[in-house]
Amino acid sequence: MSYWEKTGPYRFMIPQTYRSGMRVPGTVYADDDLIFQADRDRALEQVVNVAFLPGIVKASFAMPDIHWGYGFPIGGVAAMDTKTGVISPGGVGYDVSCGVRLLRTNLTAKEIAPSMQALMHELSRNIPKGVGSRGKIKLGWKEMEELLVKGARWAVAAGYGWREDLDYTEDGGCLPEADPSKVSRRAFERGLSQPGTLGAGNHFLELQEVVEIYDDKVAEVFGLLKGQVVMMIHSGSRGVGHQICSDYIKVMDRVVRELGIELPDKQLGCAPITSDEGRDYYGAMACAANYALANRHCLAHWVRQSFEYVFKKSAESLGMHLLYDVSHNIARFEDHEVGGARGRLCVHRKGATRAFGPGHPAIPEVYREVGQPVIIPGDMGRSSYVLVGTEGSEEEAFASTCHGAGRVMSRSRAKRQIRGDQLKRELEAKGIVILAGHLPLLAEEAPQAYKDVSKVVEICHGAGLSRKVAKMRPMGVLKG
Repeated sequence: MSYWEKTGPYRFMIPQTYRSGMRVPGTVYADDDLIFQADRDRALEQVVNVAFLPGIVKASFAMPDIHWGYGFPIGGVAAMDTKTGVISPGGVGYDVSCGVRLLRTNLTAKEIAPSMQALMHELSRNIPKGVGSRGKIKLGWKEMEELLVKGARWAVAAGYGWREDLDYTEDGGCLPEADPSKVSRRAFERGLSQPGTLGAGNHFLELQEVVEIYDDKVAEVFGLLKGQVVMMIHSGSRGVGHQICSDYIKVMDRVVRELGIELPDKQLGCAPITSDEGRDYYGAMACAANYALANRHCLAHWVRQSFEYVFKKSAESLGMHLLYDVSHNIARFEDHEVGGARGRLCVHRKGATRAFGPGHPAIPEVYREVGQPVIIPGDMGRSSYVLVGTEGSEEEAFASTCHGAGRVMSRSRAKRQIRGDQLKRELEAKGIVILAGHLPLLAEEAPQAYKDVSKVVEICHGAGLSRKVAKMRPMGVLKG
């Protein structure tokens, strides 16, 4: 018999009484198939484990793209009381501020078709990619420190990207709490040559066509039209974020032992938010987030340059404005209502996207009437989506929604079952141009290694976490 109960069409609850020590229940957004899939993946066990963390409020949440991760499930959301709660690197992940940026264009798929091969090869030539890749930007120690403090604002000052992009980036492109003095020398060293690099794994650039509009009003506000070409950029904080996470996991393990915090899983290592270690981690994590924001900003700069080279027009005349940039591996201090009282919380979103509804002051003014844009990547062979935050999203899971499709197959299993060269041929037969730095590793990101993103998005739409605005199909994919 299952240990969860269905409380809505797309909502399941694991009661607080399920296991002694749970401080809150678990809430999972899924359908009947995905809830069993998450159970087989052991991800529901992690939802339960997160409910043990000191200071957690309301529930341990999981989005429909949930799958097993380090400590927290990927797709996990947990908010902590800032006075009594803890902060956990496992609730953010190794790729701090991994996120997605979507550039619009005024080109149509028909117009771009004759230039697809040339454009994809120019993007491949212009964008550093792959494991350990080094970028065109080489930083000195002082410059690196400035980047960690200023984020995408550093990139603008250095001549990369547009000033207006900051207005369409979460937090204006910079988390102000960043403290480089809390970042290790090794993390500094790993970041000196990686700004403006794509990386590997599930990171990508994808040229897409808008193929369906679900909400005409919101799509008009977002500047989206059927047949339009857009460019999606998915990358994160590279070696900096990974090193910061690794460094502070060790710190948190020590804190848990010293304070005697009882946890069902050592990967949930944490520290009180008010402690020196908790503040140090947040300051370092904010540095990694700023690095990721600057990274995507620089990548967008070279995407625009590539378009200019191929089409012999300026990026401005091609309409290459930023729709929005969202992070989906991050912890933030936000005001939310719990039990009728509004207060300050530290919201962990690991593989989940913030989705503020209409009127929220953190949304760019041009979008405020309709809600925050939410960018949801799919996989190389299927769709991606633009969603919007809803009025009810705050009441559900602290204004959070999914971040993508979610894995159903480990990378090692995918490589055993799928050949990269064969996958490339299959995708090209569908009219998708694929450029990958290492074909055998392409199998790790095969469509069959992921859930159907359309189902994931439909659950978020049906549960009121976010609402569908537009659907895009892949035309060309660049991977590390």
